[in-house]
Amino acid sequence: MAQPTPHFADLLTQHRPGYGLPQPFYTSSDIFEADLDAIWYRDWLYAVPACQLDKSGTFQRLKIGAYDVIVLRDSKGEISAFHNSCRHRGSVLCSAAQGRVAKLTCPYHQWTYDLDGRLLWARDMGQDFDPSAHALKPVHCRTVAGLVYICLADVAPDLDGFADAVSPYLGVHDLSNAKVAFQSTITEKGNWKLVWENNRECYHCSGNHPDLCRTYPEDPSITGVAQGGLFPEKVENHFNRLEGAGVPSRFKMGEDGQYRVARMPLLDGAESYTINGKIAVQKRLGQVPFLDAGTLLMFSYPATWNHFLTDHSITFRVTPIGPQETQVQTTWLVNKDAVEGVDYDLKNLTTVWEHTNDEDRHVVENNQAGINSPAYDPGPYSPLHEDGVIQFVNWYLDRMRAIHLPATLAAE
Repeated sequence: MAQPTPHFADLLTQHRPGYGLPQPFYTSSDIFEADLDAIWYRDWLYAVPACQLDKSGTFQRLKIGAYDVIVLRDSKGEISAFHNSCRHRGSVLCSAAQGRVAKLTCPYHQWTYDLDGRLLWARDMGQDFDPSAHALKPVHCRTVAGLVYICLADVAPDLDGFADAVSPYLGVHDLSNAKVAFQSTITEKGNWKLVWENNRECYHCSGNHPDLCRTYPEDPSITGVAQGGLFPEKVENHFNRLEGAGVPSRFKMGEDGQYRVARMPLLDGAESYTINGKIAVQKRLGQVPFLDAGTLLMFSYPATWNHFLTDHSITFRVTPIGPQETQVQTTWLVNKDAVEGVDYDLKNLTTVWEHTNDEDRHVVENNQAGINSPAYDPGPYSPLHEDGVIQFVNWYLDRMRAIHLPATLAAE
């Protein structure tokens, strides 16, 4: 592991609660490597909606720090993941970001692997060569209610608690009967933590997101949680109405704050994320009985936040590229039988979040540019509007302290 900045222990122990993180957390290559080691190489990461791997041999390539991973559907219909490295001399097997293959064949010396990772063919390796000892190295892989997660750790942490908690909420959205209508990938020139901090508040929404604010309430009493876990009467009535109809909706958060799920109302009369506020897809995805059921908001640090609506669903995947560069991939899911141009108009479906993503990119990049200044000094978060940011920062610091602080202190 790369040695973090010499004052890493001080940065972790002396953070002022309720204030932003010091500059090195957003700029230091050492701390970026420490982030990868403590979080990205150890936690379960959202990879792809299962429906995107719709046929045998379809694959998605993911790059997380130093790791290169292939997620694919095998000939038996199972989804699994492997390190994208040939067991001969290490060449990359799949160079494309995604695609479909009959077998996995190394372009260097044509070692050929089945879709389940078994080595099928290796030319002229001698009589003592054992193909079974040279299968592709697997990566932990789980599908949770139609969403695929991977973990790079040798021993993966428990995922059952998360899966058990969120599956009833996701179940009514029927993601097994979805297809990808559109996918966009953007690169934001900002640290991955800034991308998350921006996501976890709507303090900035009215000044930056005119299209989103047509349907999404920036009122923190509607989208946030008051002290003691209380919600205003409007939200409680919303929860009760949906729960009474068999649609899990009430706020739930993991014990350590790593994930949260809740079905929150949109603005009065709004049904979906569109310019006119009406549903975007007539052949709806899922079995939520009310058009005005709002959006199921689900995040799982460090890799994903999501919006599951009554007509379609949207997943977001965050991938750190460097200390000041982050990739955000957005995927719009619709009913697999929905026909573009008949059941939905693609521009109408995607405009709000295409605009919002680009606006967020500008916000994050401006934030990063200001933090890069020697004059940057962390300011206080708004306890009313930025409680979600405080929660994220606390989760991040707890994780970093648990992994790196004992080792840092022991080295002194």
